[in-house]
Amino acid sequence: MSKPVLLVTRKLPPAVQARAARDYRAILNTDDVPTTPASILAAAEGADAIVCCSADRLDATVIAALPASVRVIGTFSVGTDHIDLPAAAARGIAVCNTPDVLSEATAELTMLLILAAARRAGEGERMVRAGGWTGWSPTQLLGTQVSGKRLGIFGMGRIGQCLARMARGFRMQVHYRNRGRLSPDLEDGAFYHEDDASFLAVCDVLSLNAPGGAGTASWLNAERIEMLPQGAIVANAARGTLVDDAALIAALKSGRIAYAGLDVFRGEPALDPGYLGLENVVLLPHLGSATTETRDAMGHLALDGVDAVLAGRAPPNLVR
Repeated sequence: MSKPVLLVTRKLPPAVQARAARDYRAILNTDDVPTTPASILAAAEGADAIVCCSADRLDATVIAALPASVRVIGTFSVGTDHIDLPAAAARGIAVCNTPDVLSEATAELTMLLILAAARRAGEGERMVRAGGWTGWSPTQLLGTQVSGKRLGIFGMGRIGQCLARMARGFRMQVHYRNRGRLSPDLEDGAFYHEDDASFLAVCDVLSLNAPGGAGTASWLNAERIEMLPQGAIVANAARGTLVDDAALIAALKSGRIAYAGLDVFRGEPALDPGYLGLENVVLLPHLGSATTETRDAMGHLALDGVDAVLAGRAPPNLVR
């Protein structure tokens, strides 16, 4: 029997691509050329399945134009805001994602952002590379100690819960804002807040870990920044759309926000140029899940979902 055709939109880890090539007639993007809607539609002709990434935009127009042969889309991500899910459902196209396997790696990256921002690691690294370090000084690059501080987590899902466990190793008191309160075992001593005002007032450090979408767009705006303690630290390894960039840049310039660590940006790889001239912000290129172990696990989970749907089974990572 002929193997099904699988379109893989971006270059994935070698082990994942080898599996795809073994089990499918795989159309691979070996040069990792960024996609466009037109290039996806052209490459998808005759495909039974697509494995895409978060940078691929499969909006309602693209979904509607996909060939009738496409039965399932597996996304190399947890988030699905780059895929129009109602449009996929209307076409009878199943969508699978990669939950759980990237939670710890992304939580690690979030803690890295917090520590690097608070301890001014970016400034120090730039100073050394530029040859500007003249030796130890008692007052050089004094930052903020995070141990014992209050950490606020906006979005207490899998990643937020992993971050909370890591933060307790720094004796941080964990507070969270979520769509609903967690069960006591998942809460594990964290303090739940039903409103933004009480939550933000206690956030010495604020970590954004909520999903993207209309409900969280520009959630961290000027009004909410004013609710934070003076000199708070902000970290975002979730979605760039959670932040009102103009408001955060203004707060970083004024010192209202002391430091920020950002791994994601609205419209990435473009980002608001206002960040580039600020010393008190750490900027990373969307590295949240970028470990060999995690990216392999993501790819295999996406393929597991595709395999199951094409075999007539409902996979555990089925989004809809």
